Amino acid sequence: MAEAGWPALLSYAGRVATPRAQPVPVRVGGFGGAEGLATFLRDKRIGQVIDATHPFAAQISRNAVRACTMADVPLCASERAAWTAGPQDDWTHVPDITSAAAALDGPGKRVFLAIGRQHLADFAHLAQHRFLVRLVDAPAPDFPLRNAEVIVARGPFRLEDDLDLMRAHGTELLVTKNAGGTGAEAKILAARTLGIPVVMIDRPDLPDRPLCGTLAEVMDWLHARLGV
Repeated sequence: MAEAGWPALLSYAGRVATPRAQPVPVRVGGFGGAEGLATFLRDKRIGQVIDATHPFAAQISRNAVRACTMADVPLCASERAAWTAGPQDDWTHVPDITSAAAALDGPGKRVFLAIGRQHLADFAHLAQHRFLVRLVDAPAPDFPLRNAEVIVARGPFRLEDDLDLMRAHGTELLVTKNAGGTGAEAKILAARTLGIPVVMIDRPDLPDRPLCGTLAEVMDWLHARLGV
């Protein structure tokens, strides 16, 4: 949008301490629910909303649908395609974080826990496992996992690097959310290559909304909306 010369505002939730610099104005933080977001859209005279949040940021996506309906602002969700298991994959599908933790209720293993930092505490009682955790920011002092190796790194990640990482850790099980896309797919491909089983957390249910699967589709939608 910056390259096209269109005025745009990028909103971050504030989960990452040092987000990448962007070529458009940026705001950080919540809006105060759907009602707060609707007020923001009216006050700022926003003409279109692109919901490009993480597939598991369900609450903001639900709020965006409600807010855009209240403010009468068109919305399109940019949703990357989910990962799908192939013949070589050994996936156990679970519906949520709680079910993922329950799936680890067994003998100790070396587990690559690739779920971000928000829900690590849900696995703190599973002290029999040795966890590998990869975070964008350094862990806080109250990091909940006692038996864990933490890697601080920012994607996109390469297959070769994740193969080396999982071999070095002796990974026996991968736990991950079905984020989809290519930026974090390397761990899925590495698990496939190494024959490592995967506990795959399926995406949450979201309201019906117009979807754009690629950047080109988003830009086409905007071109049609803006008449340019």
